[in-house]
Amino acid sequence: MTDTATRQQWMAVLARATRGEIDALLQQAGPLPTHEVLKAPETGTVMVEGRAGGAGRRFNLGEATVTRCVVRLDSGAMGFSYALGRDGRKARLAAITDALLQSEIETGPLRRGVFALAQQQQAARELASRKAAATKVDFFTLVRGG
Repeated sequence: MTDTATRQQWMAVLARATRGEIDALLQQAGPLPTHEVLKAPETGTVMVEGRAGGAGRRFNLGEATVTRCVVRLDSGAMGFSYALGRDGRKARLAAITDALLQSEIETGPLRRGVFALAQQQQAARELASRKAAATKVDFFTLVRGG
């Protein structure tokens, strides 16, 4: 069985991935497994919280549209997903991927694909961070006289 932290990591990667990226991962793993949709993709909203300065008091930033889905493979493994937006197919594919990664069958290629996708996402975040840092302006106050 998979530990909670590892599962949280791959679910975060799947939540940030595009539908095409998840579809490509599953195609590398072979045909889609037979599965039962326990909770069909449904769209709703969640409240997004922010923090002043990133670490200050919490405040309600606004609402975000989210689609969720729950599936069960024939092996009994259940997969869950939450995806920003209204893409029901992405939510279903992510739930199938989650279930496959938890199942007892050999998931080496799928795990390697998710790991590679996580590295791509991290590289994209670092690039965006470097671009933002390059435009940083430091303001200071100049005191004249004594």
